[in-house]
Amino acid sequence: MKFAYRFSNLLGTVYRCGNLNFTCDGNSVISPVGNRVTVFDLKNNKSDTLPLATRYNIKCVGLSPDGRLAIIVDEGGNALLVSLVCRSVLHHFHFKGSVHSVSFSPDGRKFVVTKGNIAQLYHAPGRKREFNAFVLDKTYFGPYDETTCIDWTDDSRCFVVGSKDMSTWVFGAERWDNLIYYALGGHKDAIVACFFESSSLDLYTLSQDGALCVWQCDTPPEGLRLKAPTGWRADLLQREDENEDGDEDEDGEREATVRGKAAPAAEEQPGKVKYSRLAKYFFNKEGDFNNLTAAAYHKKTHLLVTGFASGIFHLHELPEFNLIHSLSISDQRIASVSINSSGDWIAFGCSGLGQLLVWEWQSESYVLKQQGHFNSMVSLAYSPDGQYIVTGGDDGKVKVWNTLSGFCFITFTEHSSGVTGVTFTATGYVIVTSSMDGTVRAFDLHRYRNFRTFTSPRPTQFSCVAVDSSGEIVSAGAQDSFEIFIWSMQTGRLLDVLSGHEGPISGLCFNPMKSVLASASWDRTVRLWDMADSWRTTETLALTSDALAVTFRPDGAELAVATLNSQITFWDPENAVQTGSIEGRHDLKTGRKELDKITAKHSAKGKAFTTLCYSADGQSILAGGMSKFVCIYHIKEQILRKKFEISCNLSLDAMEEFLNRRKMTEFGNLALIDQDAGEEAGVAIPLPGVKKGDMSSRHFKPEIRVTSLRFSPTGRCWAATTTEGLLIYSLDAQMLFDPFELDTSVTPGRVRAALRQRDFTRAILMAFRLNEKKLLQEALESVPWDEIDVVSSSLPELYVEKVLEFLASSFEASHHLEFYLIWTQKLLMAHGQKLKSRAGTLLPAVQFLQKSIQRHLDDVSKLCDWNRYSIQYALAVSKQRGMKRPSEPLGSEEEAGASDDNDDDDDDSLHLLGGGHGGEDEDGLLA
Repeated sequence: MKFAYRFSNLLGTVYRCGNLNFTCDGNSVISPVGNRVTVFDLKNNKSDTLPLATRYNIKCVGLSPDGRLAIIVDEGGNALLVSLVCRSVLHHFHFKGSVHSVSFSPDGRKFVVTKGNIAQLYHAPGRKREFNAFVLDKTYFGPYDETTCIDWTDDSRCFVVGSKDMSTWVFGAERWDNLIYYALGGHKDAIVACFFESSSLDLYTLSQDGALCVWQCDTPPEGLRLKAPTGWRADLLQREDENEDGDEDEDGEREATVRGKAAPAAEEQPGKVKYSRLAKYFFNKEGDFNNLTAAAYHKKTHLLVTGFASGIFHLHELPEFNLIHSLSISDQRIASVSINSSGDWIAFGCSGLGQLLVWEWQSESYVLKQQGHFNSMVSLAYSPDGQYIVTGGDDGKVKVWNTLSGFCFITFTEHSSGVTGVTFTATGYVIVTSSMDGTVRAFDLHRYRNFRTFTSPRPTQFSCVAVDSSGEIVSAGAQDSFEIFIWSMQTGRLLDVLSGHEGPISGLCFNPMKSVLASASWDRTVRLWDMADSWRTTETLALTSDALAVTFRPDGAELAVATLNSQITFWDPENAVQTGSIEGRHDLKTGRKELDKITAKHSAKGKAFTTLCYSADGQSILAGGMSKFVCIYHIKEQILRKKFEISCNLSLDAMEEFLNRRKMTEFGNLALIDQDAGEEAGVAIPLPGVKKGDMSSRHFKPEIRVTSLRFSPTGRCWAATTTEGLLIYSLDAQMLFDPFELDTSVTPGRVRAALRQRDFTRAILMAFRLNEKKLLQEALESVPWDEIDVVSSSLPELYVEKVLEFLASSFEASHHLEFYLIWTQKLLMAHGQKLKSRAGTLLPAVQFLQKSIQRHLDDVSKLCDWNRYSIQYALAVSKQRGMKRPSEPLGSEEEAGASDDNDDDDDDSLHLLGGGHGGEDEDGLLA
């Protein structure tokens, strides 16, 4: 099995904190998610997380005007210069302080950062290679409190900075003679946003108390004069002028050099730049106080969007301050607002609930409405074809995500307490979930409804759930009564209650091949229950410690159990014999939390793997738990194959093995020192076993942990639910050279020579031995469609699996749908019987193929249905017209005009039928 797995996407969370940005084409939203950045492509309905991460949560993102570069700054002041074209980090920089905002100039040559009570102007990195990409040009002083916001003039000559000291400062980006700086007051609260008018120095400033000031400047941008150089600069320019002897024109007058020279003294010099306040407006009605938290302004359409702490947003037209629209989109604070380049779409980010919304204000409809789990995700499951992932969280919600688009398309909210387990049935259209609210629920993915609710005779909290391979039997383990409940999916009736465990049930798993249920418990046993033999206990496996997780191998011939002493033991379920064990304590490498009084080395003794999952081929096992690492072990050799670090975000707790020395004082750890002198008890130390910490404390840091792991049935990727979200790791598609049975006679030239000689089978075999994607595509697509049957039947059995894998990956990108479908059909028809004998090893490849074809089926079937209804409508309209007598003449021009009008109406109705928006689902994603 290859282990070139790389981080590919982050699901389950769409926005945390920081500012939202639209790309320069206006079709994508760039959203900071924790210490990562996700790009939501609204036109192609896809989300993609960049393969980079900062050390802390992202505070602000600045985008260059051409959309090629982004500056990403985290809470610690660390900055990354990122190329959005090649999706890689170009430069690291530290601003040595907390940065509040960053903004590029419209010409892309400079950028400004607001840090503390100053603003710093840097030369923007160019397209050439530079030793230092961040060169400081000037530092601007003036505000007495933290600077909060920036905006530039269209010509990049000036920029304005807002501050928490209620003042706004206009600075010149060059050495202007009539504008060095200009301070504006007029507000009674911190400045939230400030904007220049288009092609003007006129200003709008907005403060937190909901006040808008309109400022008029008496000087146009062209009226700014460069300051006359003095001292050594003047001497240098004078020498340069004396050396330019040959630059006189026909009249003998020397041309004045524009660079840095003062204007002729004969011309009358205008005075300094002056501002005057034209108007002051208030957003809040009388007696209604609502904090303004975010704002954005579109200069071309004069559209002002303001977001408030209550979740309301307003649209106003400036400078008249006419209210266009007002709507409440959430009950949480709107943290960020952004408008795209055309001014049609507005993006809102609510950090409290983790919401991201894109609103089309003219049609008053959602383009995108996504929300992650409010609390941490606890469990996940892949659908049988690998196309969907279902997640359950502590917030009681069950969400279904599309792995191709990365979007959540349905949310179930029927549970009233935390969800503890989720699973798909074998058909892939039913989701079964267990919850602490004492119910097990079944959801239908056809009609998006809860069609079964299973309960126990006595109220109990369910800790896990499992469904057998037929989808008929549902089982759930109780946390408080130590029993296992069995229900029928068809009738919803309770069939049996299995008792025998003496501790809470920690895990359930059905054997994929037989009607045997394995249950793990804290009583240090794993019991095997035979469904065919009246649920009698066939075997009891005695363990050395409490069992935390149990899982079967995909072929059902092996059982893996994770225990509290950090061991993974492997058992033969038929003979109840232990076949191996892995000691994982040293691989977990847990970190030390801020409030821990013991070292990470000692606290690791209480940590263990809490979730297990076999790989698709059954040769390896994934293990994760109360640590930032996910380990993959080789089962037969019992060795660690690879260890994945799922996060490097220091904003989370238990990330570092040792405490930061900067936080150590003469009195000990700074986090343990009581900050509030009024409290006698001091800092509350969490009790052992506490999972989430005290959320009511002033400084709450969530602890890094892996709650669930699942391998995709296709074998191409695996997923983990963590404190950061749902992380997807996929096989590295960028692997350049991975040959198969290669020798010196196989070259690209010989492959193409065989194609020219129409020896297609030999060319395909050589191409697969070289294993280069472009060459494989060329070889397969060179085969005429009527010869595919002959070529596919002549391929050796060893290469059939490789051709199927290549076809499955090609379906995702290629437009030759019918051609590749013919290849798939002919291969399966010719080699189906032989492939059936190796069904176990071929299952991941076949499921990958099924997933790719199913996606095309869904897309094409929707299109065909839509076209069918459109044709039916057109036929109905034509029949209706055909009912008129053909010999009937038009009586007058008025009738002719009326007839033409009717034609236009019919055309319009057809046009509306084909051009309308798709329907919205519960998550607001447009179909």
